[in-house]
Amino acid sequence: MKSSDFQPLESVVDAVLSASRVLVAVAARSLSEIDEEVTLTQYRTLVVLASRGPQNLAGLAESVGVTPATATRMCDRLVKKRLIARQPQMEDRRQVRLALTKKGLELVGAVTDRRRHEIGAIVNSIGPAERAVLVQALSRFAAAPGEVPEQDSSAGGGL
Repeated sequence: MKSSDFQPLESVVDAVLSASRVLVAVAARSLSEIDEEVTLTQYRTLVVLASRGPQNLAGLAESVGVTPATATRMCDRLVKKRLIARQPQMEDRRQVRLALTKKGLELVGAVTDRRRHEIGAIVNSIGPAERAVLVQALSRFAAAPGEVPEQDSSAGGGL
């Protein structure tokens, strides 16, 4: 690689910010097209449950990046919408695990399919050589903070 190939950090940050605006718009559109009214944070909760399986409230709150009190209120709403269910634990009845319902899993799959379609149209406008670079760069970017991986929609997950 030539020294002219290196980008200043500020240029990289600006490019990532621009790309994130596009992805947030794709995410918002994919959620606006579903029958259930779900916020981005609620959807993020569904994705965590789809990718990591049943969670206790404290673990779920930490994974989503909200306080336990916020997670409780959010989960109450998701239970009312029948997107998640509370599962009491036999060994300790005070402990409850939160799990995705079939309806929740279907919602995650539908949103993921919509996102894949729209992102596919965007990626299709990029040449094959740039796609290889994009895959490598985005894979490293997503792995850096330990992000929850998007599941293939056929496996029932996805953000």
